[in-house]
Amino acid sequence: MFASAWKMYGDLMVFAGTANRPLAEAVAQCLGETLGKAEIKQFANSNTFVRLCQSVRARDVFLIQPTSAPVNDNLMELLIFIDTLKRDSAGRITVVAPYYGYGRTDKKDQPRVPITARLVADLVAVAGADRFVTVDLHAKQIQGFFSIPCDELPALGQFIRYFRGHPVPNAVVVSPDVGALRRARNFAEHLRLPLAVVEKRRSLDGNGTETLNLIGDVAGKNVILVDDEIDTGGTLVKAVNFVRAADAQEIVACATHAIFSEPAADRIHESVLSRVVVTDTVAISEAKRERLGAKLDIVPIAPLLADVIQRIHVGRSVGELFNE
Repeated sequence: MFASAWKMYGDLMVFAGTANRPLAEAVAQCLGETLGKAEIKQFANSNTFVRLCQSVRARDVFLIQPTSAPVNDNLMELLIFIDTLKRDSAGRITVVAPYYGYGRTDKKDQPRVPITARLVADLVAVAGADRFVTVDLHAKQIQGFFSIPCDELPALGQFIRYFRGHPVPNAVVVSPDVGALRRARNFAEHLRLPLAVVEKRRSLDGNGTETLNLIGDVAGKNVILVDDEIDTGGTLVKAVNFVRAADAQEIVACATHAIFSEPAADRIHESVLSRVVVTDTVAISEAKRERLGAKLDIVPIAPLLADVIQRIHVGRSVGELFNE
């Protein structure tokens, strides 16, 4: 069965956009492959151009491109790259977007607003992608927005292995808000740790938050804050300050996507956080790495992506990887 799947789609080829080239190179290395060659540039009028430097006819192509900042540029580059592969008669095109931009706009939570997460899913399919792979979506229902197969990979296993190798003694897992509760609960169950949650309510105008209560006990304990992403760091630092006021001791943060929009690096650097553990789904600039210094610890996501790519290529189940 595996052989027939391979014959159907041809040889494996891996290409990379410009959003996170180091991650793509790490994935290719794990696969024992060399990244496909393509010319990607922006003209003076800011139009994006992609040209393949080799044929992909009848090949099983995997394109690695997170739609992180600058989101619109990286998204448009992704769509143009898909179209380029399609027009060169690729056998199958699988988009590997470890971070899904516009993932927060997943529902109509107020009148006269778009559901951009659905729009992006439609754009990817219309451009010509046959399959979509991502890591830890902001909202689970986004997976159902796609008209093509969509695999959402949890980074939970990578973090569990990290914290088993770097244990935090006398720890309690804390969700910084109710929205991250399921993720934090799964994390706590795997490490057999107690769970607490910071309850908060957004202000009526949608700007800022008001922390109301701490459900659980952190007094005299070390805390691991768990979330899907760190954007400006505002929610994270408010949660850090709140649990510290509740007599928490050492505080560690853990998040899949290190967006680190301004002024996240400064906020984290100046906070009482002892450590921030993230994956490399999003490229982190050298300036931000230097600003965070020893507080930043990066768990590589390339081995997981490479394993999933290999399974898809030969026709093996992706789901069984997370049941082992």
